[in-house]
Amino acid sequence: MPTIASIVEGHSEVDSVPILIHRIKEVVAPEGFVRTPHPIRVSRNSIIKLGVFEKYLELAAHDSGRGGRILVLLDADDDCPKELAEDLRERARTSRSDRIVRVVLAKSEFESWFVASIDSIAGEFSIERDLQHPTNPEGIRDAKRWLSQRMLQGESYRPTFHQPKIARIFDMDLARIRSRSFDKLWRDIEALILE
Repeated sequence: MPTIASIVEGHSEVDSVPILIHRIKEVVAPEGFVRTPHPIRVSRNSIIKLGVFEKYLELAAHDSGRGGRILVLLDADDDCPKELAEDLRERARTSRSDRIVRVVLAKSEFESWFVASIDSIAGEFSIERDLQHPTNPEGIRDAKRWLSQRMLQGESYRPTFHQPKIARIFDMDLARIRSRSFDKLWRDIEALILE
């Protein structure tokens, strides 16, 4: 089984992305093994600059070793996820054609996936019980605030504390159904594991 190096933008994703990779691995290749070196964190505004992305791809290639794979996971924020992902994929092909690189942009942000499956985490981590998912969870621009507004009085969502904990338990099947960007993440991680 492969080594999958990750490039992420947030402190909380450093802990959360390996959790997601291993959870998906347990479904698609339960008998296998995947190694996930410590993710490389870089600010989103920096990574999209010409030359900077390529530098971090080199680091990820080194971390993943010979035959390793690379996952790039960023928040789309206000950008079109498809366009930015295509640009980064093309730059990855030019820079490291010897590596399998998958680029995923969460629409609009990582926490949108939790919003999509909110009914599976309601009642956990001070989140109110009996919540229903919104019709368009990926259309919520500030999913972190949306989560905070649905927490018990006096509580608020703290990414570095909550994101890894929720990443361990949220219903990924619901997130796949309700979030196209999470479904893409699933398919890309599955491909990185099985290719």
